[in-house]
Amino acid sequence: MLTNFFTVAFRNLFKHKIFSFINIFGLAIGMAAGLLIFQYSRFQLSYDKFEANGPNIYRIQLDRYNEGKLATQWAAGTAGIGPVVKDGLPEVTNLTRLYGWQSIMSYKDKEFREEKMFMANEGFLPMFGYPVLKGSATGALKNVDQAVLTASAARKYFGDENPIGKTILMNKKEPFTVTAVIPDPPANTHLKFSMLLSFATFQKFANDQATTQWGWDGFFAYIQVRPGTDPVALEKKINALSNSRWGKEMNESKQGMVFHLQPLASIHLSPNYMMDAEVNGDGKAVNFLLIIAVFIIVIAWINYINLSTARAVERAKEVGIRKTLGSLRRQLISQFLFESLLINSIATVLALLLILACLPVLNTVAGNSLNLSLLATASFWSTLAIIFVGGTLLSGLYPAFVLSSFKPITVLKGKLTTSSHGAFLRQALVIGQFAASVLLMVGTFTVYRQLRFMQKQDLGVKIDHTLVLKGPRVLDSTYDNKLTGFRDEILRVPGVRYISSSTEVPGHKVGWNAGGIKEVGADQTKSRQYRVIGIDYDFVKAFDMKLLAGRNFSRDFRSDTGAVLFNEAAIKNMGFRKPEEVLNKRIDFWGKQYTIVGIVSNHHQESLREAYDAHIFRLIPDANTYYSLKLTGDPGNYASIIDATRTRFKTFFPGNPFEYFFLEDRYAQQYKSDRQFGQAFTLFAGLAIFVSCLGLLGLASFVTNQRTKEIGIRKISGAGVGNILGLLTKDFMRPILLSFLIAIPVTGFVLGKWLDNYAFRISLTPWLFIGPALLILLVALLTITSQTLKAANANPVKSLRTE
Repeated sequence: MLTNFFTVAFRNLFKHKIFSFINIFGLAIGMAAGLLIFQYSRFQLSYDKFEANGPNIYRIQLDRYNEGKLATQWAAGTAGIGPVVKDGLPEVTNLTRLYGWQSIMSYKDKEFREEKMFMANEGFLPMFGYPVLKGSATGALKNVDQAVLTASAARKYFGDENPIGKTILMNKKEPFTVTAVIPDPPANTHLKFSMLLSFATFQKFANDQATTQWGWDGFFAYIQVRPGTDPVALEKKINALSNSRWGKEMNESKQGMVFHLQPLASIHLSPNYMMDAEVNGDGKAVNFLLIIAVFIIVIAWINYINLSTARAVERAKEVGIRKTLGSLRRQLISQFLFESLLINSIATVLALLLILACLPVLNTVAGNSLNLSLLATASFWSTLAIIFVGGTLLSGLYPAFVLSSFKPITVLKGKLTTSSHGAFLRQALVIGQFAASVLLMVGTFTVYRQLRFMQKQDLGVKIDHTLVLKGPRVLDSTYDNKLTGFRDEILRVPGVRYISSSTEVPGHKVGWNAGGIKEVGADQTKSRQYRVIGIDYDFVKAFDMKLLAGRNFSRDFRSDTGAVLFNEAAIKNMGFRKPEEVLNKRIDFWGKQYTIVGIVSNHHQESLREAYDAHIFRLIPDANTYYSLKLTGDPGNYASIIDATRTRFKTFFPGNPFEYFFLEDRYAQQYKSDRQFGQAFTLFAGLAIFVSCLGLLGLASFVTNQRTKEIGIRKISGAGVGNILGLLTKDFMRPILLSFLIAIPVTGFVLGKWLDNYAFRISLTPWLFIGPALLILLVALLTITSQTLKAANANPVKSLRTE
């Protein structure tokens, strides 16, 4: 029987080569695209799920309120909550406290700027289960001046030496003893670091009492709870404990804190909160790509069903003869399912070849790091098996039951015609295919328009031609004089127009967050949070910021050490509307008073996903985080400017690595994930539309072949090519046009939800829907016309010949 199944199946494959190619190639594309998207999504969804204690680990996330209104949301929240929860709730078995840290670390003549370090308490290693490669986990982070290195950091500083017990210096001053070496954090964790420094050291730097306050933010708190603990009930207990501890102080200042528990595995695809350990993934983007994967696979299955049922009349005689000779219906169903199995098997092999060929392209387009090792993962083969079995059954069952249901007497008398039910099903499937295509095409246009909108917006600051140096961390008492000399020397370099020092530059969220700031004499309830940027006298001028009222900092005013600038958002945050209303007002800022001498316009410190933030600019002429050089002239000469700058930097700040970036490139990195999502979306949306048109091509070809004699009679009766084209085309265009009517409102709703992620966004105009719809309509029309035109131009004598 199997031999017969093979014979019949291969005979049908080779007899109808075009339809076989469409089915196999469409299914292969669907499988390959679906598998690649599923693997990418699986990686995004796998973040932190490898942790043995993961199901019982939560991050405490903080929402801060002013006068009952949500003010800020923190991933790294108040300093005091961790110890309060650990000491006050028996459900909590372990606590990890982390504080982000950056420094120049050195060993002998090796020195590197480390920007991914954490001050961590001793609860970290047992909670997150890192195995110790060298040294001991016991007491590794318990005492002052202890360091745990990752394997790559240990190699970087010590080479083949055993680092345990050796001393590594922070900023050439503070010595840390290496107590343990652990593996590098995996790629799918949100906590990536090169070193862990003991939290006790931070408490020594910052004053132990300060690290238990409720007003100081920037501290990650992770808790491990007993198995079976209800997180909702525990969250309520944490908030009750917070109110009992700090409620009086919060009520007096009309501030509030609400804590939430984030399961460890959910953090990566959560919204980005202030001071997140890294930029999170986009859960909505992952869901969009998963939807595309399902669309592509289902569209390929629809093609198979459409073409199989459309060929029902052609295979009717085969069914009739088989039944007359004694074949049972279940045997016929087995035959047709076997054909589906064979086609899906060939498509699977082709899909694997496409995956191998397209992996480099996908990694380039979408910024992934998928490699051939995914072929060794159980998840890959289990996903493939589900798609294969699902495709075989879902695409094969309906045609098998339709074809096996024909009555032999009706068939052999030649009275069988295509049913209205089958035609209706095919039209419904075409509607589904093209509704999905419209959604994907409009989505592609929307993603690119939003990305272009963000890239072309006026940022409120000039970031082009800006070379930014990372400032020195190894300093001494002569730093002020060295900075003055360095400035003078840099301004002598041809092509350098300005140099400005600051604590921040545009391109990421401001790290200096100050709460409790209010107008002098105002009630404590009027205190607010602001983001503070330390700048020198030339920052406003160098970045071409617009001064709305008052003046800039000036060396002519010695009192400017007690002056600040506000931006427009900061004015509103303080309760004023016009810049002139706040000029010369004095504010309380952490125990000191400052005068507002100028108001600058808002600028986009971060990407256009984020709203304008309330910024206060403080005069800090000796800021050492960044030095921004504004360049002029031919960009081809920038290499020589960098070399000259490097020489002077090394002269004035020995012991510090020279590191730089161009601000325009750094700012554009914020849109890297948006660009990659747009490219991936376009690639897979294009594949979905291509597979849809493949099916339409096959269906048009088959239907026109079925109507060959009708066309011949019409031509003999005087019908022109245009009449016949219109007759054949309208049957296909009706479901396609109906798909547009169904898809457009759904697409508008879905894309509106996606655009809500952006504080600054485009509007969904009618042309955003009309343009892609017309493009799909044109492609579909050309696909149909390529087949119907041949039938319309055929010689009617040939089409009316008897067999």
